[in-house]
Amino acid sequence: MALNRFYYPTKFKTRNDFLLLNVKCVFISYQQKDKNEAKQVADYFQNAGIDVYFDEYDTELRIHHQGNNPKKVTESICNGINNSSHMIVIVSPNTVNSSWVPFEIGYGFEKTDLGVLCLKGIPKGSLPEYIRTAPIIRDIYDLNNLIGRLTGKPREVLLETKMMSSYDSGQNPLTRVMDSLINDQY
Repeated sequence: MALNRFYYPTKFKTRNDFLLLNVKCVFISYQQKDKNEAKQVADYFQNAGIDVYFDEYDTELRIHHQGNNPKKVTESICNGINNSSHMIVIVSPNTVNSSWVPFEIGYGFEKTDLGVLCLKGIPKGSLPEYIRTAPIIRDIYDLNNLIGRLTGKPREVLLETKMMSSYDSGQNPLTRVMDSLINDQY
């Protein structure tokens, strides 16, 4: 069963700890206005058996934020990134107004395997240049391929065991959040 890494008792000091133990954990980076969509993506990863760090479940971060303690908020975010092997940056029109997403990308750029997940309807040429340096996940099909690589399980097994849903299924929980399949190449 996958979990939110914030609750995991072992906190790793370096990315090498992840590599040695083959631990996979995805840090979900997003703008607060996209919280509902980000939670759906985090849940999708967890359903596939992949751990996530999703800040909404980090009680320490919430306490520091409510206490208006930017230093401790920053430390909490850095701890989340330090305990993640991968980072998915969720991009929407709201992302350009985020002050935290660029910080998270900058801090995690060399600490995690970075990927960019586009929410529904994001035009191909609209991504900022610094985001275009990472692999782009434009649709559910691409996300399912990433999950297959992270789990090391064939897509057919993940679909049969209902650890993920087909990109063209009306039952896919991300249908309202992401495009199902984009036909043009990048």
